[in-house]
Amino acid sequence: MKQLAFVFPGQGSQEVGMGKAMYDAYPSVKQLFDQADEALGYSLKKLMFEGPAEELTKTENAQPALLLNSIAIHQVLKEHGVEPKMTAGHSLGEYSALVAAGALEPVEAVKLVHQRGKLMEEAYPTGKGTMAAVLGLSQESIAEVIQAFDGELAVDLANINCPGQIVISGTKEGVEQASEKLSEAGAKRVIPLNVSGPFHSRLMKPASDDFAAYLTDVDVRDAEVPVYANVTASAVTESAEIEKLLVEQLYSPVRFQEILEAFVEKDVEAIVEVGHGKVLSGLVRKVKRRMKTFNVQDPESVEAIVQWVKEES
Repeated sequence: MKQLAFVFPGQGSQEVGMGKAMYDAYPSVKQLFDQADEALGYSLKKLMFEGPAEELTKTENAQPALLLNSIAIHQVLKEHGVEPKMTAGHSLGEYSALVAAGALEPVEAVKLVHQRGKLMEEAYPTGKGTMAAVLGLSQESIAEVIQAFDGELAVDLANINCPGQIVISGTKEGVEQASEKLSEAGAKRVIPLNVSGPFHSRLMKPASDDFAAYLTDVDVRDAEVPVYANVTASAVTESAEIEKLLVEQLYSPVRFQEILEAFVEKDVEAIVEVGHGKVLSGLVRKVKRRMKTFNVQDPESVEAIVQWVKEES
């Protein structure tokens, strides 16, 4: 059997219409989407299929929508015998990775990330915090510039995505001032991100306390395959460790580049992006240009990977 790593996208990959082709094509996807609607008490699938985009983009909707879409696709791959040897996700995507690894029940995970999204929205006043992507500057150089930013100008490293692409997060004023300093320090570009809060920064600490309390009522099991955690970039399987890292993940940097480097070292034959978009596949190529990647997000791409696995096995 092929050695595959599955990676799952995070917030920002959502788009109106996602999941519709899978819903129409596979009865198991339809069943899962309908169960999620029932559990949430509103029609998430209607929002996913029809919009409006502004409503789908809200953190408390985008997070369960992306997770539901990814885990439905994973479920179909599993039905076809295509399974990962290891998993990881980008930020929110870590929850999809945990479902794929058997550590979280699908519908319970949908409810959990809906709650996570609400807490993240409430943790810091809307519009007061933001994030920006820094291109063409090393992690060390960025860390050196932002270490002076504290208090009302707090700025932290948020996403270490791939060489030359790192995201910072913090107060709006802090990120704006840090962006100027980073440009002066040699960044090719600093791009403000269209987000509603300072995710993966110390400003998310209030959300983490409430989230930890909510998580105690969720049945987190040991993972059946290793999940590479955002916080440590290391494999985790024990439920207690998974819970601890999910709480820390809210205010810690996402070490995605290191996760991809670990996958490459494990000699996986392909890295499969399970869910909407191609963001993570782009990051894979920045880390290892010749790594085989698949984007699985509709019936055609499901068929493509199923055929490849059959041919190669």
